[in-house]
Amino acid sequence: MTKIWMTRPLPDKVQSAARELFDVTVRQMTSPLTVEEMRTALSDYDAVIPTLGDLFSEEIFKAEASWRCRILANFGVGYNHIDVAAAKTAGITVTNTPGAVTDATADTAMTLMLMSARRAGEGERMVRAGQWEGWHPTQLLGMHLGGKTVGIVGMGRIGQAIARRCHFGFGMQVAYHSRSPKKLEFPAERKESLLALAASVDVLVIAVPGGDETHHLINAEVLEAMQSHAHLINIARGNVVAESALIRALADGQIGGAGLDVYEFEPTVPDALKRMENVVLLPHIGTAALEVREDMGLMTVANLKAFFAGETPPNLV
Repeated sequence: MTKIWMTRPLPDKVQSAARELFDVTVRQMTSPLTVEEMRTALSDYDAVIPTLGDLFSEEIFKAEASWRCRILANFGVGYNHIDVAAAKTAGITVTNTPGAVTDATADTAMTLMLMSARRAGEGERMVRAGQWEGWHPTQLLGMHLGGKTVGIVGMGRIGQAIARRCHFGFGMQVAYHSRSPKKLEFPAERKESLLALAASVDVLVIAVPGGDETHHLINAEVLEAMQSHAHLINIARGNVVAESALIRALADGQIGGAGLDVYEFEPTVPDALKRMENVVLLPHIGTAALEVREDMGLMTVANLKAFFAGETPPNLV
């Protein structure tokens, strides 16, 4: 029977579906795989279900002339932790789970936008610390999102879902920057440059894939271009933002605030960010809803089922 290694405990529904088809071993730890574990995964199993943090690099794939593993069915839409070209050279197929994460990630972006703009994190800390002395007219005045302009960096599935919520739900104007124009169901202005977008919006939302092409895409120059009241929201990958530059921009008042679900050196979060009241910090919960994680897991099972049936997986990278 085909041997599958699940590198993290996935929801029970997913484990049951996988066990109906395969001989499944579940690694009970939640930390990223070590180099030795990745080599064991490739040598001892026919397929692996890796996820964020499992750094399958070119060096890993090149460590042996051939591997037993034939497919990495990634649990997640982002796959920048896998060197896909090196995997293909090694004869290993890579799949992912697009679609299942779109709405949940967009909802998390909206959560961060609201929390950051309306100073919700700051307010909750005040209440929990017993420092709230009661309502008054000028307490915790934030930014109203209605009628403001949101800028989307990357107008793919998730970017469009965020923009749709902003336009139809909050009456916001939408601008975006992407490599090519998009046909959209709502009005949106495409900016020719990232700097032009950053300078013109009240909220800048990062929704691009991770990887070398987007590493430090949001740097000091982009942050300096933003308006002093504007907020930066990141639900993409942590290293898309140059974290040290963001800390300086927040400390110096170059921007009004930030909402982060991802970090450059996860799970490490700089103490400087933790100390700042104008930053909302979430622990990478973009897709953390049971139904969503079940859908993601079942998608990995579907990819594996198709692959071992000799068919093209529905979500081939």
